[in-house]
Amino acid sequence: MDKISLTEKFSLFDEEWTPKILAESNGQLVKIAKGSGELVWHSHENEDELFLVWKGQLTLKLRDKEIVLNPGEMYVVPKGVEHCPVATPDTHFMMIEPASTQHTGSDVTGVTVNTDDQTWI
Repeated sequence: MDKISLTEKFSLFDEEWTPKILAESNGQLVKIAKGSGELVWHSHENEDELFLVWKGQLTLKLRDKEIVLNPGEMYVVPKGVEHCPVATPDTHFMMIEPASTQHTGSDVTGVTVNTDDQTWI
């Protein structure tokens, strides 16, 4: 495997809330995505989800609080916790999660990306 430049990988796509897979390690996928505005409320019953902000600001709305992440900051949403990601315009972030993690959990909406349709870059 060659080294990965996050700056280069982020330059390869413009779609928002559409995770791209960079690597796999021990059953965990390393993904990057861009976002603006709000995704949808959802949870992952069996998987934790790590978010790491590269550029912009990502707020993880939880039912009892909000976690605001700036570049270089990360947070792990525990399995089963309902959350709604909200991003300032042109936010870039990374996620590390088990390969079994569904994009918007069991909540399928018009923005949901099926696991089989996620692309590697």
